[in-house]
Amino acid sequence: MKRTRSVVLLWFFCLGVLSPISAGAQTFISTQGRQLVTPDGQPLLLRGTNLGNWLVPEGYMFKWKTATSPRMIHEVLSELVGPEQARRFWQRFQDAYMTRADIHYLKSQGFNCLRIPFHYALFTGQTYLGMTRNRGFELLDRVIGWCQEEGIYVILDMHCAPGGQTGDNIDDSWGYPWLFESPEAQRAAIDTWVRIAAHYRENPAVIGYDLLNEPIATYFDADRLNPRLEPLYIRMVAAIRTVDPNHLIFLGGAQWDSNFQVFHQPFDAKLVYTFHKYWTDTTQTVIQDYLEFRDRYDVPLFMGESGENTDAWIRGFRHTLERNRVSWTFWPYKKMASGSCVVQFAQPENYDLIIQFANGARTSFEEIRQSRPDVGKVQAALEAFLNNARFDNCTPNQGYIDALLQ
Repeated sequence: MKRTRSVVLLWFFCLGVLSPISAGAQTFISTQGRQLVTPDGQPLLLRGTNLGNWLVPEGYMFKWKTATSPRMIHEVLSELVGPEQARRFWQRFQDAYMTRADIHYLKSQGFNCLRIPFHYALFTGQTYLGMTRNRGFELLDRVIGWCQEEGIYVILDMHCAPGGQTGDNIDDSWGYPWLFESPEAQRAAIDTWVRIAAHYRENPAVIGYDLLNEPIATYFDADRLNPRLEPLYIRMVAAIRTVDPNHLIFLGGAQWDSNFQVFHQPFDAKLVYTFHKYWTDTTQTVIQDYLEFRDRYDVPLFMGESGENTDAWIRGFRHTLERNRVSWTFWPYKKMASGSCVVQFAQPENYDLIIQFANGARTSFEEIRQSRPDVGKVQAALEAFLNNARFDNCTPNQGYIDALLQ
């Protein structure tokens, strides 16, 4: 694996995987050594947020403790209101949670980037959140179009890969990173990225593709699984380059995007290496290993996720990143009844009944029957949830915003 960058690139060119960048590629964000650069060659520092909970629901954002993954969350809603009503809720949720007004607001505050986590099933026709309709491109095209109008760049993040790349709730997996055990799942992940890259190959609002969010959690066999990560990245990038020579590729390290020791020489001319950091100190020591990796290989860095902390912590870590010219997108944009995000919305009346049911014992049909709250009250609370989540009903967390942008 320790081949020089030039040799690897030459190998890809000979295979026909990489081709000379077309003239149109000059309209795209690119790399120049350790920097991201605009089409006219000016340095670019990304300052943005993550559209968490939109296409990949997370239990903690619903105030739930045990039903934490999309699959589990949908199961709770189906038990509460039935599968048809649950499916309709998700369709309306996807339309209400992120609107043109949200994007306009982000631009007005000074953000220039939005990282969008997604579930691979949205692009495959598989059942997801009770729906088999392939809505992935419909939903992304809508938001990316608004971002393009406002001048906000987009990074697409495969948060949930086939089989699961993390092995926890965040990848909607079955409790293990089966992606690294299954050739079939790997082919499915690669095919999904090729479809996405082919679709957006000419779109300059899309900066690039974050191939696998937080692969290989810390409680799995790193000695066995970590060596499988970069070879899979190489295969993914090679396949993407057959349809899209223009966009950047973001590679996250193992163990929650924290471990860069899995990487060798960069193998593509447009790679950006991304890390995540939560609940650490805010000093340069926290990111020093990544800075040394950047300097060693002359590549850009990107801090894809951090946050869920006090405004003072957010400000301190953001200053450390910007002092070292590291682009960032903090997590997340929107949550219910929370100050650790850009905007929040109110918890509806009777929503506590839903929380109690979701967090309670539901291991048997008897427990479900005995603990299910009044369906009418649940439906009203879910309706209010959708209404409250719309931007017009959200409240900015000004301290959090100031911590990021001032």
